[in-house]
Amino acid sequence: MALGGGTFLTQNKKLNGTYINFISVARATATLSDRGYAALPLRLDWGKDDEVFTVTQAELQKNSRIIFGYDYTHEKLRGIRDLFKNIHTAYFYKLMKNGVAASNTYATAKYKGVRGNDLTTVVTANVDDPGKVDVLTYLGTSLVDSQTVLPNTDNLLDNDYVSWKTNVALQATVGMPFTLGTNGDPVEGAEHQAALNALEPYSFNALGCLSIENPVKSLYAEFTKRMRDQVGVKFQCILHKKNDVDHEGVISVKNDVIDDTNIASAVFWVTGAAAGCAVNKSNTNKKYDGEFAIETKFSQPQLEAAIDGGEFTFHNVGDEVRVLDDINTFISFTVDKNVDFSSNQTIRVLDQIGNDIAVLFNTKYLGQVPNDKGGQIALWNDITKHHQELERLRALEDFDPDNVTVEKGETKKSVVVTDYVTPVNAMAQLYMTVMVA
Repeated sequence: MALGGGTFLTQNKKLNGTYINFISVARATATLSDRGYAALPLRLDWGKDDEVFTVTQAELQKNSRIIFGYDYTHEKLRGIRDLFKNIHTAYFYKLMKNGVAASNTYATAKYKGVRGNDLTTVVTANVDDPGKVDVLTYLGTSLVDSQTVLPNTDNLLDNDYVSWKTNVALQATVGMPFTLGTNGDPVEGAEHQAALNALEPYSFNALGCLSIENPVKSLYAEFTKRMRDQVGVKFQCILHKKNDVDHEGVISVKNDVIDDTNIASAVFWVTGAAAGCAVNKSNTNKKYDGEFAIETKFSQPQLEAAIDGGEFTFHNVGDEVRVLDDINTFISFTVDKNVDFSSNQTIRVLDQIGNDIAVLFNTKYLGQVPNDKGGQIALWNDITKHHQELERLRALEDFDPDNVTVEKGETKKSVVVTDYVTPVNAMAQLYMTVMVA
């Protein structure tokens, strides 16, 4: 990263940037950045190789066959549809080790993976011009490209599915299938690490991991902690059954999926829900409206233990599956970081502040505004306006601008901000006493 960021213990940082600590208070023009961005490395049968690719909700519905190799309604895409229940943009990275692109005499599939084996090339004489041929590309039974050219592959234009080979004579064929496309070997930590390296420059609200392998889950957890605590990039990571992390940046999904080959597939929906939840909202009691069958057979004591253990849990409410409590894995409460930090709604508010103020400082103030009284007052004004907008949205309460201080730090170029905020949480418990006369 070009700029420094993260937390600080002493004012000894070398890199220019923004360093923000969040601690609990002992008890007795900045704009709000948009939410709804998720990142997800996953195994795919089709899609761009060795790079992050961005997909919006509209693009998924219109171009899913081009992007993922399958129509929007296909069974293979139900996890991705779950992800998009609550977000508008996702950053994907195809996990693949030793994958091979399918091919035939005339062309090679544009991407590696088994879906390329469903491509077929059809060559027929053109009825209007005997000197030319019609070259048709099929994916399954769907015609995805048609060109009329002189009978040589050099005259063909690559399409969304194939790249034509050089200088091959085109002979009439009722259907030449593509073969030898594979998804390769089982992916390991190296492939996941490559995905995380590629995703590091991107800005998103939640990162999902569909692996059930503990070393891989630990890799994602450590990546998240480093990005949050050292680099200063605030997002949450969603893992399956990894509640031993004890960190506010990691959400552990307790439930298995019982109708899919990957029992961690609930991570799709939770990643989208975490990324898309508004800063003034909570996922507590949110209805699961996805497409998987989720195991929810837990007793009352098991549900209580799940909350104590920092597990994000689905449970049955009547005939519906709902989120028990919108919590993360942080459970080792201290005076500086109390139970509030286990609430994902609290973390969303703090992450909003951390990300927004970092962007504000790095784009408007760093290297541009003098570190004098006037510059410090300007920064104070921007921070207080930002917080007042959060208060207007009912994400903060009882905000007092007088509790924000902006002062010169220990060096001439450093500025120190002290900021007191009280995040709002949604109602979750009702204690009621009815007096009867």
